[in-house]
Amino acid sequence: MEKYKLVKNAEEYWEFIRRLRNLDSIKIGFIKQENISSEQQIEYMKENGHNFWICLDGLEPVGYVGIINDDIRVATHPDHQKKGIGAFMINEIMQKYPNAYAKIKLENEASIKLFEHCGFVKKYFILER
Repeated sequence: MEKYKLVKNAEEYWEFIRRLRNLDSIKIGFIKQENISSEQQIEYMKENGHNFWICLDGLEPVGYVGIINDDIRVATHPDHQKKGIGAFMINEIMQKYPNAYAKIKLENEASIKLFEHCGFVKKYFILER
């Protein structure tokens, strides 16, 4: 029996996603790092919530994965990191979206290692000023 389960996002998980995304240790890994308000989250989830899945350990949400325009967004709660949850979510979502990819900041070594562990390879660099 699989320890973790990926379930379709529902309104009951919107605040979990927002709180997890706003944690400093999580936010730093994302390209856009501003805090997300409850109002912003509601509007975003109304439009994009169907593109997200929640990883459950039993009944407890421990992470999320989303696909927006084939770009993967993934986060695991700090209390549950280093348990294979990120790899589980990525491998599961790739079965549904085999052409998905990840945009990762160069300094986000943890995400680079995670995606490489899941079979991804570095392909492009985006240079900004």
